[in-house]
Amino acid sequence: MRFVYLLILFCLAQPTFAAVYTYTDSEGNRIFTDNPPKGTQAKPVTIQPSNSMPSPAAPRTIKLSPANPDIHKSAKPSIPEPAQIASYQMLRILVPEPDATIRSNAGELIVTATSDPELMPNHFYRLILDGQPAGAPGRSPVFPLENLDRGTHQIAIEITTEEGVVIERTPSQPFHMKRMSLSQRRLANPCKDDDWGIRPECPLSEKPEEE
Repeated sequence: MRFVYLLILFCLAQPTFAAVYTYTDSEGNRIFTDNPPKGTQAKPVTIQPSNSMPSPAAPRTIKLSPANPDIHKSAKPSIPEPAQIASYQMLRILVPEPDATIRSNAGELIVTATSDPELMPNHFYRLILDGQPAGAPGRSPVFPLENLDRGTHQIAIEITTEEGVVIERTPSQPFHMKRMSLSQRRLANPCKDDDWGIRPECPLSEKPEEE
């Protein structure tokens, strides 16, 4: 067995297969060598090729580096970006213009707004009059107002979600409502006999006594 081990070690140490011979020395020992001494009856030994298996390929390690963003994208799991909140490029009031004077004896005004882009789904317009919502939010950018008091008022337009979250808002802008008083209306259009008790500016309590 010692000679067999020597033969195996000898074969492994050789980069290529060399001729191997065997013979028996004078003491009766079996000798294996590639250079048998002269005068010995050395015989060549046939060595079968070993059944070697190819080594498995080592796993490839990718080093992530900021200098190679493509490797980062392929090696790291993608993280979804947070959804962006919808926004508008423009929101403004068309009517009335800032600091406009409105003359209406009935105190009527139609406020009109516009936005860019157009109103998105599940969004609503809301009119703010003197710091308070004027009516419920709606899809229409037109807001008719009636019986506004004389004087200066502040208006603004908001875009809100169904939950009432304000997405956009215009700056507050003033307008001035001019309404004729009853006495001014009587002066402009005097009351006649048939007007008393009919026209608001001609109440029966102020009807002059007949002679």
